[in-house]
Amino acid sequence: MDDRKQLLIDDFLAYILQERNYSAHTMRAYAIDLKRFVSFYNSYFDFITEDFRRIDRIAIRHFLGAEFEAGFSSCTVARRLAAVKSFIKYLVKSEELSSNPTIGIKTPRTPKSLPNVIPEEVIPALMDLPPNNTLTGLRDRAILELLYSTGIRVSELVNLNFGQIDFDNQLIKVTGKGNKQRIIPFGETARKTLERFTRFMGFTKLTPEKQSIFVNGKKQRISVRTVQRHVRQYLLLLMEGENLGPHTLRHSFATHMLNNGADIRSLKDLLGHSSLSSTQVYTHIQPEKMKKIHRQAHPHGGS
Repeated sequence: MDDRKQLLIDDFLAYILQERNYSAHTMRAYAIDLKRFVSFYNSYFDFITEDFRRIDRIAIRHFLGAEFEAGFSSCTVARRLAAVKSFIKYLVKSEELSSNPTIGIKTPRTPKSLPNVIPEEVIPALMDLPPNNTLTGLRDRAILELLYSTGIRVSELVNLNFGQIDFDNQLIKVTGKGNKQRIIPFGETARKTLERFTRFMGFTKLTPEKQSIFVNGKKQRISVRTVQRHVRQYLLLLMEGENLGPHTLRHSFATHMLNNGADIRSLKDLLGHSSLSSTQVYTHIQPEKMKKIHRQAHPHGGS
């Protein structure tokens, strides 16, 4: 890749990481996607251009077609297109391009997989798994309770500071994707577990607001990977599945909220989704509940 194109891509990756608050994982994935795109772009024309001004809608569609022909899944190709769209939007914003050729290019349809959900009756047993007489056990209990009580993402959980938790009003303030902040209530059980854990940690009203809530043995902010590993270990003791982890508690929170009458738009705000379509996946995992409601409410629903 020539220096000019690489410089533009490097600037874009720094922009989404530092200003748009994208995760490092997304940034690395986009870097791979754009490398493939530039490789295709250079071979698409008769000569290698020094920038991206020759790019057009046809070239982008040919790129997507080439990725499908190479055997990549629709999920991967959809992510490639997302990376290209974000990059070109950045080029337009920085006046490297005068127009956006990706407008109107539809994202490939991807199969929607239904998330793992913990049965409601299993939740008490899960919360009782971590020992309640050790620092690690109390920390893990607090993590499980907070993930299930609020539905926050694991990245939001590990970044929680003491000042973001309002124990009196049972509210937490989290910073989600796109640096958007939201306030989420948590239940009485989670409050009691959190209070016991913070007392064990020696936290008081004088504790600095920037103090990390969840830390490791070295008193450093706990990592996402550590939370994922611990949560997965507890879940495997009670249920089967290959993709178990903190997200399982998030999915369970959303599903159980809907099962018990929550409004989907309110759930969207609690989960921090930017669009309702992201939340609507949870409406597809309750067929038995829907059938029961239909039998009870429809004039011809009974046998």
